[in-house]
Amino acid sequence: MEEENIKDKKTILIVDDEKPIMDILVYNLKKEGYETLEAADGATAVDIALDKKPDLILLDIMLPGMDGLTVCKKIRNTLNIPIIMLSAKDEEIDKILGLELGADDYITKPFSVRELMARIKANLRKVEIAKTEKNNNPQQENGHRIKVGQLELDLEKFEVRIGKTIIDLTLREFEVLKYLASQPGQVVTREVLLEKVWGYEYYGDIRTVDVTVRRIREKIEKDSNLPKMLITKRGVGYYIADK
Repeated sequence: MEEENIKDKKTILIVDDEKPIMDILVYNLKKEGYETLEAADGATAVDIALDKKPDLILLDIMLPGMDGLTVCKKIRNTLNIPIIMLSAKDEEIDKILGLELGADDYITKPFSVRELMARIKANLRKVEIAKTEKNNNPQQENGHRIKVGQLELDLEKFEVRIGKTIIDLTLREFEVLKYLASQPGQVVTREVLLEKVWGYEYYGDIRTVDVTVRRIREKIEKDSNLPKMLITKRGVGYYIADK
Protein backbone atom coordinates (compact mmCIF):
# COMPACT_ATOMS: atom_id res chain seq x y z
CA MET A 1 0.00 0.00 0.00
CA GLU A 2 2.87 2.36 0.73
CA GLU A 3 4.19 2.16 -2.83
CA GLU A 4 0.71 2.74 -4.17
CA ASN A 5 0.41 5.92 -2.13
CA ILE A 6 3.82 7.10 -3.29
CA LYS A 7 2.90 6.93 -6.96
CA ASP A 8 -0.77 7.90 -6.49
CA LYS A 9 -1.62 10.66 -8.95
CA LYS A 10 2.05 11.28 -9.76
CA THR A 11 2.50 12.93 -13.15
CA ILE A 12 5.42 12.08 -15.42
CA LEU A 13 6.46 14.19 -18.40
CA ILE A 14 7.85 12.05 -21.24
CA VAL A 15 10.08 13.88 -23.71
CA ASP A 16 10.95 11.81 -26.80
CA ASP A 17 10.56 12.37 -30.54
CA GLU A 18 10.26 8.65 -31.34
CA LYS A 19 6.55 7.82 -31.32
CA PRO A 20 6.95 4.04 -30.80
CA ILE A 21 8.99 4.68 -27.64
CA MET A 22 6.57 7.37 -26.49
CA ASP A 23 3.63 4.97 -26.97
CA ILE A 24 5.37 2.20 -25.00
CA LEU A 25 6.22 4.57 -22.15
CA VAL A 26 2.73 6.09 -21.98
CA TYR A 27 1.12 2.63 -21.98
CA ASN A 28 3.35 1.23 -19.24
CA LEU A 29 3.27 4.33 -17.04
CA LYS A 30 -0.53 4.51 -17.15
CA LYS A 31 -0.65 0.78 -16.45
CA GLU A 32 1.39 1.48 -13.31
CA GLY A 33 -1.05 4.19 -12.23
CA TYR A 34 0.82 7.34 -13.28
CA GLU A 35 -0.57 10.31 -15.17
CA THR A 36 1.46 11.30 -18.24
CA LEU A 37 2.32 14.41 -20.20
CA GLU A 38 4.04 14.18 -23.58
CA ALA A 39 6.43 16.40 -25.56
CA ALA A 40 8.18 15.54 -28.84
CA ASP A 41 10.68 18.41 -28.84
CA GLY A 42 12.78 20.35 -26.37
CA ALA A 43 11.05 23.72 -26.47
CA THR A 44 7.63 22.15 -25.87
CA ALA A 45 9.11 20.09 -23.02
CA VAL A 46 10.38 23.20 -21.23
CA ASP A 47 7.02 24.96 -21.64
CA ILE A 48 5.04 21.96 -20.33
CA ALA A 49 7.45 21.36 -17.43
CA LEU A 50 7.31 24.96 -16.20
CA ASP A 51 3.54 25.18 -16.66
CA LYS A 52 2.42 21.78 -15.33
CA LYS A 53 5.27 21.06 -12.86
CA PRO A 54 5.28 17.25 -13.21
CA ASP A 55 6.61 15.00 -10.44
CA LEU A 56 9.31 13.46 -12.66
CA ILE A 57 10.65 13.89 -16.21
CA LEU A 58 11.85 11.20 -18.63
CA LEU A 59 14.06 13.19 -20.99
CA ASP A 60 15.63 11.94 -24.20
CA ILE A 61 19.00 13.50 -25.05
CA MET A 62 18.60 13.48 -28.84
CA LEU A 63 15.70 15.83 -29.65
CA PRO A 64 14.88 18.06 -32.60
CA GLY A 65 15.80 21.70 -32.06
CA MET A 66 16.75 22.08 -28.41
CA ASP A 67 18.60 18.94 -27.23
CA GLY A 68 17.84 17.14 -23.98
CA LEU A 69 20.91 18.44 -22.14
CA THR A 70 19.85 22.03 -22.82
CA VAL A 71 16.28 21.20 -21.78
CA CYS A 72 17.60 19.72 -18.53
CA LYS A 73 19.60 22.85 -17.77
CA LYS A 74 16.68 25.18 -18.48
CA ILE A 75 14.25 23.18 -16.34
CA ARG A 76 16.79 22.92 -13.51
CA ASN A 77 16.99 26.72 -13.36
CA THR A 78 13.40 26.75 -12.07
CA LEU A 79 12.28 23.29 -10.92
CA ASN A 80 13.88 20.82 -8.53
CA ILE A 81 12.24 17.57 -9.60
CA PRO A 82 13.77 14.22 -10.60
CA ILE A 83 15.00 14.06 -14.21
CA ILE A 84 15.93 10.72 -15.77
CA MET A 85 17.88 11.07 -19.01
CA LEU A 86 17.17 8.62 -21.85
CA SER A 87 19.67 8.05 -24.64
CA ALA A 88 20.57 5.60 -27.38
CA LYS A 89 24.21 6.49 -26.78
CA ASP A 90 26.11 4.75 -24.00
CA GLU A 91 29.00 7.20 -24.01
CA GLU A 92 30.56 8.22 -20.71
CA ILE A 93 30.78 11.88 -21.71
CA ASP A 94 27.00 12.09 -22.25
CA LYS A 95 26.33 10.43 -18.92
CA ILE A 96 28.66 12.73 -16.96
CA LEU A 97 27.50 15.85 -18.81
CA GLY A 98 23.85 14.95 -18.15
CA LEU A 99 24.51 14.55 -14.44
CA GLU A 100 26.50 17.78 -14.26
CA LEU A 101 23.60 19.69 -15.79
CA GLY A 102 21.33 18.44 -13.03
CA ALA A 103 19.96 15.08 -14.17
CA ASP A 104 19.27 12.63 -11.34
CA ASP A 105 19.58 9.44 -13.31
CA TYR A 106 20.48 8.03 -16.71
CA ILE A 107 19.38 4.97 -18.68
CA THR A 108 20.32 3.90 -22.21
CA LYS A 109 18.15 2.59 -25.03
CA PRO A 110 17.15 -0.12 -25.55
CA PHE A 111 16.10 -0.35 -21.90
CA SER A 112 14.07 -2.84 -19.95
CA VAL A 113 10.65 -1.39 -19.06
CA ARG A 114 10.90 -3.14 -15.71
CA GLU A 115 14.28 -1.52 -15.02
CA LEU A 116 12.97 1.92 -15.99
CA MET A 117 9.90 1.55 -13.77
CA ALA A 118 12.14 0.55 -10.88
CA ARG A 119 14.22 3.67 -11.37
CA ILE A 120 11.15 5.88 -11.61
CA LYS A 121 9.78 4.44 -8.36
CA ALA A 122 13.17 4.82 -6.64
CA ASN A 123 13.48 8.48 -7.66
CA LEU A 124 9.91 9.33 -6.64
CA ARG A 125 10.31 7.44 -3.38
CA LYS A 126 13.40 9.46 -2.51
CA VAL A 127 11.47 12.70 -3.03
CA GLU A 128 8.71 11.52 -0.71
CA ILE A 129 11.19 10.38 1.93
CA ALA A 130 13.03 13.69 1.71
CA LYS A 131 9.78 15.55 2.35
CA THR A 132 8.69 13.52 5.35
CA GLU A 133 11.83 12.14 6.97
CA LYS A 134 12.69 13.36 10.44
CA ASN A 135 16.14 12.27 11.50
CA ASN A 136 16.86 12.08 15.23
CA ASN A 137 20.60 12.56 14.76
CA PRO A 138 22.03 14.73 17.56
CA GLN A 139 23.58 17.04 14.96
CA GLN A 140 20.04 18.25 14.18
CA GLU A 141 18.31 21.11 15.94
CA ASN A 142 14.57 20.74 16.61
CA GLY A 143 14.52 17.67 14.36
CA HIS A 144 14.73 19.60 11.09
CA ARG A 145 18.19 21.16 10.96
CA ILE A 146 21.69 19.78 10.63
CA LYS A 147 24.57 22.06 11.54
CA VAL A 148 28.26 21.20 11.16
CA GLY A 149 30.62 24.15 11.49
CA GLN A 150 29.50 26.84 9.03
CA LEU A 151 27.42 24.32 7.08
CA GLU A 152 23.72 24.32 7.91
CA LEU A 153 20.93 22.29 6.30
CA ASP A 154 17.26 23.09 6.78
CA LEU A 155 15.47 19.78 6.12
CA GLU A 156 12.03 21.37 5.85
CA LYS A 157 12.99 24.07 3.35
CA PHE A 158 15.58 21.87 1.57
CA GLU A 159 17.91 24.81 2.05
CA VAL A 160 21.66 24.86 2.55
CA ARG A 161 23.61 27.77 4.03
CA ILE A 162 27.29 28.44 4.45
CA GLY A 163 27.28 31.12 7.12
CA LYS A 164 24.63 33.55 5.86
CA THR A 165 24.91 32.56 2.19
CA ILE A 166 22.17 30.33 0.72
CA ILE A 167 23.57 27.61 -1.57
CA ASP A 168 21.40 26.40 -4.45
CA LEU A 169 21.54 22.59 -4.67
CA THR A 170 19.48 20.11 -6.67
CA LEU A 171 17.42 17.65 -4.63
CA ARG A 172 19.94 14.85 -5.25
CA GLU A 173 22.86 17.05 -4.24
CA PHE A 174 20.96 18.06 -1.10
CA GLU A 175 20.31 14.41 -0.22
CA VAL A 176 23.99 13.48 -0.63
CA LEU A 177 25.09 16.39 1.53
CA LYS A 178 22.40 15.61 4.10
CA TYR A 179 23.45 11.97 4.37
CA LEU A 180 27.09 12.91 4.90
CA ALA A 181 26.37 15.85 7.24
CA SER A 182 24.14 13.71 9.46
CA GLN A 183 27.24 11.73 10.44
CA PRO A 184 30.16 14.22 10.34
CA GLY A 185 33.64 12.76 10.44
CA GLN A 186 32.39 9.34 9.34
CA VAL A 187 33.65 8.14 5.97
CA VAL A 188 30.86 6.89 3.69
CA THR A 189 31.70 4.71 0.70
CA ARG A 190 30.44 5.48 -2.78
CA GLU A 191 28.54 2.19 -2.78
CA VAL A 192 26.67 3.13 0.40
CA LEU A 193 25.82 6.56 -1.03
CA LEU A 194 24.45 4.91 -4.18
CA GLU A 195 22.27 2.63 -2.10
CA LYS A 196 21.08 5.18 0.48
CA VAL A 197 20.69 8.26 -1.70
CA TRP A 198 19.88 6.90 -5.15
CA GLY A 199 17.82 4.06 -3.70
CA TYR A 200 18.92 1.14 -5.86
CA GLU A 201 21.99 -0.70 -7.08
CA TYR A 202 24.06 1.07 -9.71
CA TYR A 203 26.13 -2.04 -10.40
CA GLY A 204 29.42 -0.37 -9.60
CA ASP A 205 28.75 2.90 -11.41
CA ILE A 206 30.49 5.00 -8.75
CA ARG A 207 31.26 7.81 -11.21
CA THR A 208 27.72 9.04 -10.56
CA VAL A 209 28.66 9.76 -6.95
CA ASP A 210 31.94 11.42 -7.92
CA VAL A 211 30.20 13.79 -10.34
CA THR A 212 27.56 14.74 -7.78
CA VAL A 213 30.19 15.34 -5.07
CA ARG A 214 32.18 17.51 -7.48
CA ARG A 215 29.10 19.61 -8.19
CA ILE A 216 28.43 20.04 -4.46
CA ARG A 217 32.02 21.09 -3.84
CA GLU A 218 31.86 23.70 -6.58
CA LYS A 219 28.93 25.24 -4.72
CA ILE A 220 29.96 24.98 -1.06
CA GLU A 221 33.76 25.20 -1.08
CA LYS A 222 35.84 28.36 -1.53
CA ASP A 223 38.28 26.27 -3.57
CA SER A 224 36.81 22.99 -4.84
CA ASN A 225 40.34 21.70 -5.52
CA LEU A 226 41.25 22.17 -1.85
CA PRO A 227 38.02 21.22 -0.04
CA LYS A 228 37.71 22.02 3.66
CA MET A 229 34.19 20.67 4.28
CA LEU A 230 33.44 17.78 1.92
CA ILE A 231 36.58 15.64 2.13
CA THR A 232 37.73 12.63 0.09
CA LYS A 233 39.16 9.62 1.88
CA ARG A 234 41.22 8.30 -1.00
CA GLY A 235 40.20 4.83 -2.12
CA VAL A 236 37.28 4.71 0.34
CA GLY A 237 34.69 7.47 0.00
CA TYR A 238 33.69 10.88 1.37
CA TYR A 239 32.96 12.59 4.67
CA ILE A 240 32.01 15.98 6.11
CA ALA A 241 34.75 17.50 8.26
CA ASP A 242 33.63 17.45 11.89
CA LYS A 243 34.40 21.01 12.95
